[in-house]
Amino acid sequence: MRDTATSLLDRWHHPLVRDLAWLLACPDLVDGSWPPRPGRDDLGLSDPAHLDAWLADLEGNPAALEACVGDTLAGRMGLYHERLWQFLLAHSPGTRLLAHNLRVHREKQTLGELDLLYCRDDRAIPIHLEVAIKFYLGLPEGPGEAADPARWIGPGGADSLACKLAHLRDHQLPLSSRAEAREVIREALADRLPGPLMTITRRLALPGVLFQPWRAPLPTPRGSAATHWQGRWLRWSEWRDFRDGLPPSTRGAWLARPHWLALPRDPAFVALRTLEARLAQHFADPGSPVQVALATPAGRQRLFIVDDDWPRQIPLPPRQPPSQTRSPGGS
Repeated sequence: MRDTATSLLDRWHHPLVRDLAWLLACPDLVDGSWPPRPGRDDLGLSDPAHLDAWLADLEGNPAALEACVGDTLAGRMGLYHERLWQFLLAHSPGTRLLAHNLRVHREKQTLGELDLLYCRDDRAIPIHLEVAIKFYLGLPEGPGEAADPARWIGPGGADSLACKLAHLRDHQLPLSSRAEAREVIREALADRLPGPLMTITRRLALPGVLFQPWRAPLPTPRGSAATHWQGRWLRWSEWRDFRDGLPPSTRGAWLARPHWLALPRDPAFVALRTLEARLAQHFADPGSPVQVALATPAGRQRLFIVDDDWPRQIPLPPRQPPSQTRSPGGS
């Protein structure tokens, strides 16, 4: 249950640098049947000493990173996550960012948007990268059998792992293979990659955390990576029972979006009674789910606390569940 990126993050203070480091450390939620994300070797950051030096330079000179992130700190977490990837591909030593957020149209109809186009410095082949960051809570009772990804839903109840995988497989990843998209790509890259557009490689980055129900853990959802990071979730009425089982020295930190990536540094953690008072005030009236981090002698862990009537809605499963027999994407 621990956030295993702690050792990589503790040397950095700037929150944006810490989030970049978290992004490089966090495994994807999906298994190997999906197109892989750009690895550290692609980014030119496979050597730990080189990675440390690159992050240290950002820590001392964060202006370009801050400018890239811009006002997304006050917006949706997905937009903030996209900007981090834009910066990573544009400034890593092994990659070049070619374009981002390319809208694809057919006459007056919008077919979708390509998140990112990049290439490796040593290859002139454009790569289409789709990115998403997801935090899903598992339902002890819900759609399908226990390992169904439809059982894993977002804290707001508007999305599920099953729906996201189906949308990626059926729409987002295949979009770059459509004739309309290839024309958009040709136009966008005319000055940067001269010559005919022969092939486009597809990649997916889907970091995040799956939160197991505290009292009734679920099996790993079908299609998820065995290495995915985990947290736990519980209802506010269960908090005192959960709290009483924690070591007396446990401290906590309230996590506010978009700061759901890297867990905060030690000074952000307060006495558990202080965190509990804030939670009690939040849940005095029907409140939205809250993510917190707990620091115990064994390490740090993530926890979602939800109101007693959560979820107020459950997304319908996709019409076709994620395929187990064919690749969701490829070259």
